Amino acid sequence: MESKILAEIGVDPAIILIVMFILIVVLFFMVINANMKYIRLKASYTSFMKGKDGKTLEESIFERFDELDEVTNMALKNRQEIRNLQEDLLGTLQKVGILRYDAFSEMGGNLSFALTLLDGNNNGYIINSMHSREGCYNYIKEIVKGESYIELSEEEAESLDRAIYQELAGLDLGNMKK
Repeated sequence: MESKILAEIGVDPAIILIVMFILIVVLFFMVINANMKYIRLKASYTSFMKGKDGKTLEESIFERFDELDEVTNMALKNRQEIRNLQEDLLGTLQKVGILRYDAFSEMGGNLSFALTLLDGNNNGYIINSMHSREGCYNYIKEIVKGESYIELSEEEAESLDRAIYQELAGLDLGNMKK
């Protein structure tokens, strides 16, 4: 059986048959691949919808949205509480400066000390304890915003500087010698 159209074009019918066979094989594999994807999608959908109808699924989604709203509100509340705690901490003693010294050169032993206790706003007190043979004398001076209205001794001023600038200087409180 010969075709006048194919003879006019000059194409052998065997070539057309081979090309069509290859095309059918390629299409067959594409159908199998699409079918496998469909089966996986159907299995995922079935496990997702297992035991749920459309109405209960919608209720579950709204419950999750409510839970998200609750979590958001709790996070906002926690942030405000943290801010309040940070403000409260400014009033607590946070900075310490101490300096041991020999108040009276004849005594020796560095038994005197100046102790500075400050809050986060650099308000607090300097306690100066001077030791001598006759006794021990203690003095306290108030510090407001890092300054004293009463004149400070050299040791008290250094103790105050240690307290204020302890983060910058990396002050080790274990090392109290001048």
